[in-house]
Amino acid sequence: MPRPFAATEAAIFGGPPAVTLDARVANRWPILTTEDEAAVLRVLRDGDLSLHPVTRELEADYRSCFGVRHALAHCNGTAALFAAFFALDLQPGDEVLVPSATFWASVVPMLWVGALPVFCESEPERMGLDPEDAERKITPRTRALVVVHLWGMPSKMTELFALARRHNLKIIEDASHAHGASWRGRRCGTLGDLSVFSLQSSKLAPAGEGGILLTDSDAYFERAVCLGDIMRVLELESPAQRFAGTSFGIKTRMAPLSAAVARVQLAHLPERNARRNENLRYLSKALEALGLQTYLPPAHVERVYFEYLIRCDAARWGVPIEKIVEALRAEGCDVNWPRYPLVHQQPLFTEGHFARLARLDGRPDVPLPVYHPDALPRTTAANRELLRLPTFPGAERELLDEYIAGFRKVFAAATIARLRG
Repeated sequence: MPRPFAATEAAIFGGPPAVTLDARVANRWPILTTEDEAAVLRVLRDGDLSLHPVTRELEADYRSCFGVRHALAHCNGTAALFAAFFALDLQPGDEVLVPSATFWASVVPMLWVGALPVFCESEPERMGLDPEDAERKITPRTRALVVVHLWGMPSKMTELFALARRHNLKIIEDASHAHGASWRGRRCGTLGDLSVFSLQSSKLAPAGEGGILLTDSDAYFERAVCLGDIMRVLELESPAQRFAGTSFGIKTRMAPLSAAVARVQLAHLPERNARRNENLRYLSKALEALGLQTYLPPAHVERVYFEYLIRCDAARWGVPIEKIVEALRAEGCDVNWPRYPLVHQQPLFTEGHFARLARLDGRPDVPLPVYHPDALPRTTAANRELLRLPTFPGAERELLDEYIAGFRKVFAAATIARLRG
């Protein structure tokens, strides 16, 4: 249980701040040790900075960890997502159901193959793609859907699997936030026809920069190889080997120095996730008691915490959310807004630039959508109520108790009454 705290006046009104401990070490990420240094030095001393076997070793780690047939390393998660869209052989004008509450790389790379995103609402319990809204937006052109396990919370896969079966849709699983999460005992990263992890520095198994594409399909793997890994094309035992002289014109393979770090980080994922999860479950219990929604998972889901988002229904207290944030920051709490803007509201889409990127201007056979910034009212409203806190990957209980004390001070009846005034 959180430690009791002395009831004092809220810091915004002159009282002492609740959070006094230095949180820099508690929130330092990634955690890099001499083990990472040794892995990088191995590559440097071997001297092969392009084709070192450590990249294949990383792919073997992912195949073993996730029990999939193929793993292909990429220079970043965006490139891996592009490879996933390319692997599905999407055609100009094909539609893909996507969430708007995600990082843009879950969506934008499909434009390079001429596919068009159809933005859907996010459901409120887990912040994932809303299966009901997605089904309403299916047309004869719909070919696939993108599932994003936002912030580490697995999406509603029972409903999304059923939707995909009913309409013969492929699933691209963006598991970039979800290293170590699982749904009904199945690891996130194994739930899509193609699945992708980002290994960017803030992710749960980082490489600095990097991405991994996972699939059990030989055909999808072959197309992903042909897109951007010219050395691997040489190894294909199929007619596709004829593309070895050019690949399909881009280069997406991961740098071995990144792969070296990624192997070490993946090996330490379980214990580092466990500590982060323990800290945030402890904090969530206290914040839920105050009436805040912390997105605790249902029993059949094991979530992780790439980031820690809570929902604050400011209308419940009759106080603007900006005022609540000001009061929490006065207590010393590191509180921010969500990291990502909603994708459907970005100028790339609302100003029509997407059509040129997808090379669909002047194509009378492809009806172009018009993207309105107010098209997803439920997602937009929910996004305004989200607050981002640290994930406390290395925090001790004392720091968490100070945060709890700060929240209790701000949400105490006397403080709320003065904030209303």
